[in-house]
Amino acid sequence: MAVNVSSIKTSSNGVWQGDNPLDFALPLLILQTTLIITVCRLLAVFLKPLRQPQVIAEMLGGILLGPSVFGRNEEYMHRIFPKWSAPILESVAGFGLLFFLFLVGLELDLSSIRRSGWRATAIAAAGILSTFVLGVGVAFIFRRAIEGADAVGFAQYLIFMAVALSITAFPVLARVLAELKLLTTRIGETAMAAAALNDVAAWISLALAVALAGNGGDGARKSPLISIWVLLSGVVFVTFMMVAIKPAMKWVERRSSARRGTAEDEAYICLTLGGVLAAGLVTDLIGLHAIFGAFVFGLTIPKGGDLASRSMARIEDFVSGLLLPLYFASSGLNTDVTKIQGVKAWGLLALVITAACTGKIIGTFVAARMCMIPARESITLGVLMNTKGLVELIVLNIGKEKKVLNEEAFAILVLMALVTTFLTTPAVISIYQPGHAATGHRCLQSASAGELRILACVHGPANIPSLVNLTESTRSADKSSRLKVYVMHLVELTERSSSIIMVRRFTQNGFPLINRLRGAGTHLADRAAAAFQAYSNLGRVSIRPATAISALATMHEDICHVAEEKAVAMIVLPFHRQWVDINDDDVVETVGHRWSGVTQRVLKEAPCTVAVLVDRGYGASTNSTGVQNVCVLFFGGTDGVEALELGGRMVEHPAVKLAVISFINTATGKITAPEFKENDEAAVAKFMHRMEGRVELIEKTAIKIVDEVIEIGRDGGYDLIIVGKGRPCSTTIPVAELGPIGNVLASSYQGVTASVLVVQRPIREELSLSKSPLGEGGHDQNFNLA
Repeated sequence: MAVNVSSIKTSSNGVWQGDNPLDFALPLLILQTTLIITVCRLLAVFLKPLRQPQVIAEMLGGILLGPSVFGRNEEYMHRIFPKWSAPILESVAGFGLLFFLFLVGLELDLSSIRRSGWRATAIAAAGILSTFVLGVGVAFIFRRAIEGADAVGFAQYLIFMAVALSITAFPVLARVLAELKLLTTRIGETAMAAAALNDVAAWISLALAVALAGNGGDGARKSPLISIWVLLSGVVFVTFMMVAIKPAMKWVERRSSARRGTAEDEAYICLTLGGVLAAGLVTDLIGLHAIFGAFVFGLTIPKGGDLASRSMARIEDFVSGLLLPLYFASSGLNTDVTKIQGVKAWGLLALVITAACTGKIIGTFVAARMCMIPARESITLGVLMNTKGLVELIVLNIGKEKKVLNEEAFAILVLMALVTTFLTTPAVISIYQPGHAATGHRCLQSASAGELRILACVHGPANIPSLVNLTESTRSADKSSRLKVYVMHLVELTERSSSIIMVRRFTQNGFPLINRLRGAGTHLADRAAAAFQAYSNLGRVSIRPATAISALATMHEDICHVAEEKAVAMIVLPFHRQWVDINDDDVVETVGHRWSGVTQRVLKEAPCTVAVLVDRGYGASTNSTGVQNVCVLFFGGTDGVEALELGGRMVEHPAVKLAVISFINTATGKITAPEFKENDEAAVAKFMHRMEGRVELIEKTAIKIVDEVIEIGRDGGYDLIIVGKGRPCSTTIPVAELGPIGNVLASSYQGVTASVLVVQRPIREELSLSKSPLGEGGHDQNFNLA
């Protein structure tokens, strides 16, 4: 049934009253949105093994739903995506794009452009100029080969074509680098810096292109003076925003922070979001696209302030997760691959792909080699800089909207963006795979006496006090001994752009133009910096920051790589649950059970000893003497021996008092075990001899191990209990990373007050030792607590 556009209504009366909901705007929009999100998410799942960014799935989803594939069925297009609904879908998508560009401006820090470095500037400039020159040649060929292309002014066509070829997608590149574990490497930092500069150049070029485009090839030619007026008006607008609005937003930031949580504070947030719409309206009135106003308004918001962080928190998930995919999908819906017909058309597609890849890769490669970057890294940089994405689609959509690009040219350029971005990940994998030389397995027993290296991982600010206290406890009083601590913040890589931006805080050079928003004095970076700076001032302690930004499924690879690269003797991981004292009540906080899988994979793959800290306020308070009481529960096995070694290092600290509790089997009179182990007896004897009376040895009869262990944890005599993880035998334990004894002590229902540190030596080392009947420490203790 044909629909009269002038009589379109928002909602229907329902099928029971004879209305077809698909003939009304709102039900149809809901169906379209649901279909687009579902298809895009399904494609993202299928493309995940290929490590492709989300934008690929969203662009492919739009192409599949549009006239190229499903849309070849006329009944489907007539019902699901009728022509009258296109302006409504594109308006909603454009609304999402408006706020997304506000978020981009919110995250860009123009004051840091001077820190880009001459390398990044040279690489960005070379990549842009080389593709721009090739874009001129491609524009000449397109105007001759594509029917109707010469109806548009040459300057407009040239600018749009050159900009489309020369763009590097900053957010998509960040996602690719993160997936390939290159985000915090030297090549990743260089690529991000160059891409940020490329982004700025692209926005300036796009503003010029929009001003020159006018109405493209639609209608009578307008006077060139109009383009000049548009450009001048744009310059005046930007100047006004930076001179007048930026100081005003600083005032709003101060007022909002001072009245946080009040009705006035909410009014300031609404004022900020309303400013996005107002700025977009002004630039649309000028003749520039509305997105420019939103982007520039984002630049005026003070970076690092509370207003910016809360504005982002309010809209990021809704815009990035729901509205922005509609924009990518609408681009795909406007892409009709069937318009590319014949050898000539497909030849043009091959030409534009070749020009884009050749210009960007060769230009970047030459500039990188001139900057003394190795050849393999230089060619990898070229491939990475050829990544396309959101800005590319914005350019193409505006070009089509302004009638500069017809349907055939638009389809060719969209496919070019899709192909070049799709090829980036496999190309980088095949070209650049940095090798990590194995340094062997390390443990505390084999660590150098002169320097102890620890990799301490944190989820957030709550982990810092206990982490500082634990690492301080391992610091020897011997002036010839040094402690080096690598502090790694574990950041989950999600679809949110902010998870990528967070990396800047943990790299020495940072990513230029980016300043991740954080509340003053409350963010992990601020608190960690202050805490560890004060700690390192104690002397003989060296603190080095690191970061792991990954999907949880591959987080362990980052942790283990840093541990191997830095030759650390022990990794300290926080347990995913933490006990916090609030008004004399223990409250359990959790970062999510999915982190348990990260810990288990680290335990399995780590090249060194791993310690899992169950924190119940370790280091938050001390007794009247200022002494930390530490206890080692010894059940034998290699993990138990390693726990002894850690205790031995801690007792070197003058503020640590150590006790070793060894459980004795009543049947044998020896250390409790399914079968007697001479190595365990010898390990305890050797340890006590080395400690020279500084450690108290307590032997307990192993009648009811669980009850004994719980009583030790309850009595409050110890601040920290160290235990070897061991290997469970015929017993299913709830938390695999803690082992059987660790699980008992970590239970929320046993009344245990002490913090617990569960220690495990490298599994692969133990497997190699198990091949020898007299391997060091023997097999790990098998526990059966049933």
